[in-house]
Amino acid sequence: MDKKVRSRSLTVALVFTFFFLALIVKIYWVQVVDHDWLMTRAEAKWKESEVIPARRGMISDRNGKVLAEDGMAYIVILNPRVLREKGLEQEVAKGLAPILAGSDDSQEVAKLEAKLYEMGTRKMSNSDKLLVDVEVQTEGYKIDAETKEKIDLLIEELKLKIELRNKTEGKKLDTRQVGITLRETSKRSYPYNRLASHVLGFMNKWNEPGGYGLEYSLNDLLKGTPGKLERERDPYGVQLPNGKLSYAAPIDGKNVTLTIDQNIQYYVENAIRQVQEKWKPRGVTAIAADPKTGEILAMANTPDYDPNRYWQAQDNSVYRNNAVAYAYEPGSTFKLVTLAGSVQEKLFNPNDSFQSGSIVIDGSRLRDHDPRGWGKISYMEGLLRSSNVAFVKLGIDSLGRDKLGEYITSFGFGAPTGIDLPGEQAGVVKMKYKTEFATSTYGQGLTVTAIQQLAAYGAVANGGKLMKPYIIREISDPLTLDTIQTNSPQVVRQVVSEETAKQVSLYLEQVVANQEMGTGRRAYIDGYRIAGKTGTAQIVLPGEKGYSADKWLITFAGYAPVEDPKIVVVIMVDVPDLEGNYHTGGEVASTAFKDIVSQSLSYLGVTSKSASSLSRGENMTLVPDVVSLSVSAAKTNLGQSGLKAEVIGSGADVLKQLPLPGTKMYRTQRVYLMTQEEETANVPDLSGKSLRDALEVCSLLGLKCKTDGEGYVVSQSVSGDEANRELALTLRSASELEEEPVKGGSGSASPPPGGSPSNSAASSKATPTPKATPTPKATPTPSSTAKASSTPKASSTPKASPTPKATPTPSIKP
Repeated sequence: MDKKVRSRSLTVALVFTFFFLALIVKIYWVQVVDHDWLMTRAEAKWKESEVIPARRGMISDRNGKVLAEDGMAYIVILNPRVLREKGLEQEVAKGLAPILAGSDDSQEVAKLEAKLYEMGTRKMSNSDKLLVDVEVQTEGYKIDAETKEKIDLLIEELKLKIELRNKTEGKKLDTRQVGITLRETSKRSYPYNRLASHVLGFMNKWNEPGGYGLEYSLNDLLKGTPGKLERERDPYGVQLPNGKLSYAAPIDGKNVTLTIDQNIQYYVENAIRQVQEKWKPRGVTAIAADPKTGEILAMANTPDYDPNRYWQAQDNSVYRNNAVAYAYEPGSTFKLVTLAGSVQEKLFNPNDSFQSGSIVIDGSRLRDHDPRGWGKISYMEGLLRSSNVAFVKLGIDSLGRDKLGEYITSFGFGAPTGIDLPGEQAGVVKMKYKTEFATSTYGQGLTVTAIQQLAAYGAVANGGKLMKPYIIREISDPLTLDTIQTNSPQVVRQVVSEETAKQVSLYLEQVVANQEMGTGRRAYIDGYRIAGKTGTAQIVLPGEKGYSADKWLITFAGYAPVEDPKIVVVIMVDVPDLEGNYHTGGEVASTAFKDIVSQSLSYLGVTSKSASSLSRGENMTLVPDVVSLSVSAAKTNLGQSGLKAEVIGSGADVLKQLPLPGTKMYRTQRVYLMTQEEETANVPDLSGKSLRDALEVCSLLGLKCKTDGEGYVVSQSVSGDEANRELALTLRSASELEEEPVKGGSGSASPPPGGSPSNSAASSKATPTPKATPTPKATPTPSSTAKASSTPKASSTPKASPTPKATPTPSIKP
């Protein structure tokens, strides 16, 4: 017995000994061997880490008006346990659905109500217990203050119902909670709603860029760097007395200032929405810019969307910025390139004539928009009527394929402009055959973007300098307000000379000013000198071959005022409903252009000439047709309209006149009458005349004109033979003439063709100053390129024969 007891006691002792030995080893292992590893795990459990979000940078317009910023928002949260306890599941779903639906569609509301009821009765996974915290995604995520107020009213109504139940049913339900709570958070806010939505893009409800606009392309700059707070706490959340604490402050995103002007942006968007409503196109695009700097003042498309409610857009295509991302065949607005190249190469004589209607190129017949044509007309009339044949002859017969291709490239087509916006397309300029070059002269068979056309027209408005368009003005630090990056005007290249640009502006001005033949006449603005060009291009429908017979893309491009351009605008209307009649296309984009430019010029402080002239009792009148009348009858006719006549030549009858019949101009201004053939006419003394008057005389006489300076003619000289005379004019501004008396000696009338002496005796007289010699005020006819607003503005109208009214030109594919 004792032996058994001793044996058992020994066994127990050994067990306890091994247990204590194991315990000691374990304690040693834990405290020594695993100390660092266990300490790390313990600290991880104690440590509480909180991410402190950075504030996203603001986006504002050029005047500091905020277009995008972070603002307060709320998340709707349901508590199914409370809802079940108080029997509010159905009432809450029914009350929240119309508030969060964002639509009056009964089916949409009913669908959301069912979804909310499911959320309000949701249980834990693998359990019958109800959840206590269910976020309403996506309708109740980051709602605005207006929606929050509606939900607050619903909560108060539910509290009153609970109180009523307590009184009538003897219950003791807590009225402080109704199962709906609103958690504060922040979200991206766009104060002007739809304004500039395609430029800005949007942030989704999870604070991620939506993939479009500046919010996407500048995300790394705008988002900033989040901060972090770390502290040690016990299981109950109480900070440990000697616990570690670390804090890294967030770095807010950078602020971005755009070149956009909120007011001009509003004018543009309002104008194109009216086009959208009236003509029901697939879409409308418009861009406005400062031609001297390349700064984008406005950029808009329809259909558009509200970035605050981006999910309501019909489809993702609505988010695309067609101003830079949509390439199209431009039609006749592309004729600018052919015209400018021809003028630069001295190949465009507005008085030369051609047979309109159609032309055959390599076996393919290319036609005017009116295939019957207008007979044999001048190239100036061809421009006014937007004749395709005129531009094929200029581009193929005169310029040639190689030169034409060089000017297309030089004006920036076929390559991105480099504007600081995402998604820019380059367009397609691939011409191999002669017919492809021929159709490109009037904008068919190649594709461009609206921003490329804006840059091209801006180049002509800006004295031939192609500017790189840009929309980001500067980037700054939100804390120090220091400027980090500034964009400034950048000249890409000189595409044509300043003299050429001035002359092209005069021709484009006549396209708008001539009320009888000008295809852009609907863009005319009383009191402002406008240069512009229409375009009506047939399109190829998706899945079809060849061009549609009744679908067109309408464009208008232009700038104002001609004497000192402040704004250039391009408008593109994609397949408006013209009911099969392209003749109405001329008013689609032109009227929108007129609305945009008239409001913008007034806002920019550019005074209308008509406003100042009214105080002097002046008004506008249409120039009557006096061609073929006797000189005396013509003077009488013009005088009855309040216009002055100046005769060139010694004939008895009027052979030509400038400005053309139908042109609007101020009363008391000059109309020039040509009474003998230009080859035999002497060049009169132009001393003291404005550049406008001098250029009109040059046009009537068929002279190539070269100018030096601006303002008034102080000297002139003629060079070249009878068939190719060139008149060189030296001009001085009014201020220069007042400072230095002009000496005579070179202001005499030039000798007639053949070198016989002139009978003029003005060779040595002093040139009169503008004070001594009355000069006409600016007219809506083509003008000089005088830049200084302090000097009288001048204009010149190239020759064209009077003919019936014409319609805008559609580009015709062979």
